[in-house]
Amino acid sequence: MSSIKPRLHALCLAYVHERLAAIQAAINAAQESANSETKSSAGDKYETGRAMAQNERDRNLVQFQQARQLLAEIQRISPDLPCDAVRPGALVHTSMGWFYLGISAGKLPLDGTDYFAVSAAAPVAVALAGKRAGEAVVFNGKSVRILAVS
Repeated sequence: MSSIKPRLHALCLAYVHERLAAIQAAINAAQESANSETKSSAGDKYETGRAMAQNERDRNLVQFQQARQLLAEIQRISPDLPCDAVRPGALVHTSMGWFYLGISAGKLPLDGTDYFAVSAAAPVAVALAGKRAGEAVVFNGKSVRILAVS
C-alpha cells in the first residue's frame, strides 16, 4: 500500500497541472477575443463583445486561482509519510472503497483499482477524520468500517 500513495499523489499533481493548463488556454483565448474585437458601425456591439470577453477572462482567472490553491494543498502533503490515523495524506481502505485524502480530484483508476481522491473537507473525509483501522463510522446513514490506513 505504501508504494501506491506516491503514485496517487502524482496523479493528483497531474490533475491540477492539466487543469491549470486548460484554464490558462481559456484565459489566453478570452484575451485574444477581447483584443480582436474591432469597432463596427453597429455601435455598442464592440463594447458588448469586449465586455463579454473580459467577463469570461475574469471567470477563468477565478478558476485559475482556485486551481493554484489546489496545487498548494497537494504540495503540502508528503505521500511518503506513513499515517496510522485518517488525515490529509492518508490512503484509507474502507468497506466503501479506497480514499486518498489530498485534493478533490475524483476517481483515480490505478492498477485495476479505483481510488477516490478527496479533500479533507469532503463529507466522507470529515466522517473518517482521526479514525484508525478497525474503527467504524456512520456516513450517509450507513456503517463504514475502516479496514486499513497508511
